[in-house]
Amino acid sequence: MKENIIQEKSYYFAIQIVKLAQQLVAKDKEFVLSRQVLRSGTSIGANVEEAQGAQSKRDFVAKMTIAYKEARETLYWIRLLKDSGYLNEKLSVYFLNAINEILSIIVTILKTSKKEDRDNS
Repeated sequence: MKENIIQEKSYYFAIQIVKLAQQLVAKDKEFVLSRQVLRSGTSIGANVEEAQGAQSKRDFVAKMTIAYKEARETLYWIRLLKDSGYLNEKLSVYFLNAINEILSIIVTILKTSKKEDRDNS
């Protein structure tokens, strides 16, 4: 099976988000923000995975757009966790770099897909 970089990165990121949420609950007794970042951070990969089974180019773009929106929301929660003191500098840098890389890849995929769609019209 051919390697798909966004599938791999979003899946690995989801694993790290699950671990972060577990840590926030166990160590900090933080339940609200941890649930939010867990939901949005794991949803990115789920939507990327759904996009791989899309029935059309339009369906693919729609699923990848949802993945993009979830990634933007995750960026918000990570920034909030950082600025409210729940994430130390090292974890903040890791998660911010990872989510920005995922956003960049998804934007490139969406631009390419939309361009291909226009070129084929």
